[in-house]
Amino acid sequence: MRIGARGSDLAQFQARWVQDRLQLAGLESTLIVIKTLGDRVQDKPLHELGAQGVFTREIENELIERKIDIAVHSFKDMAIVQPKSLAIAAITGREDPADVLVIKPNSYSQYSDHLMVKQDAVVGTSAVRRKEQLLALRPDLRIIDLRGNVPTRIQKLRDGNYDAIMLASAGINRLQLDLSGLSVQRLDPLMFIPSPGQGSLAIEMRIDHPQFEFVHNVLNDDNAATATKLEREILAKLGGGCSLPLGAYARSSGKKWQIRAFFGGAVSGSKWAEVEGEFPSMLPGRLFGKLGINSESVR
Repeated sequence: MRIGARGSDLAQFQARWVQDRLQLAGLESTLIVIKTLGDRVQDKPLHELGAQGVFTREIENELIERKIDIAVHSFKDMAIVQPKSLAIAAITGREDPADVLVIKPNSYSQYSDHLMVKQDAVVGTSAVRRKEQLLALRPDLRIIDLRGNVPTRIQKLRDGNYDAIMLASAGINRLQLDLSGLSVQRLDPLMFIPSPGQGSLAIEMRIDHPQFEFVHNVLNDDNAATATKLEREILAKLGGGCSLPLGAYARSSGKKWQIRAFFGGAVSGSKWAEVEGEFPSMLPGRLFGKLGINSESVR
């Protein structure tokens, strides 16, 4: 089996994690590095590179052309609509879905209960969703675009370009990065809403692959699959894409499911909404109504 993934430290860690679990189940594999548009173009904000598939399209093309058998994606990077010959074989168990604020020591402050960074701080992030939530909570902040893999972004913070940067907790945890000398504030995902699917890996394969069901049985986590499906249904209703200022987070508690979402808007104002119930399939529609968004106006 040939496993395809991006070449970043995080992507390769995730691919090796999948490889190890398949090997334990008796399936041998090799890793293949694939460079995507998002990897090649580092001098533009992500939302300028296209609505969807910036980090996945080239990998999916390799699947379609049968050059690889399995693709490992960060689920939050995947487009809503997949090529007809492909499908998600498994959603892995979820790492911490939260975002974190990594702060230089002299910029740490209790100026705000929500974000422990000094007034008028410069914060680096390339995600529109993060930018809109940061400004909704702290209008005094100055948001500057930040690209590069996770270690590169941390080094840019150490070099003095920013007071703080935004990262996904999952990436920090998986890579076990050295953050000595920096302050780290984990942001409660019920307060600072993560990207749909954040923290889970999506394992994509050709539908006709003979090992499709085997890979599903080895790697799929039912709870994570349900939660991320609910989150991405909200994204799908808005047409999908990393340029949307949308956060969605679903979790189960006993027999009930809860979804909380954020949608940023400079004109209509940023909105948070929450729904819960015992029938998860009904929740995305209810939540979408609570957000009060016209889907046609944001596509």
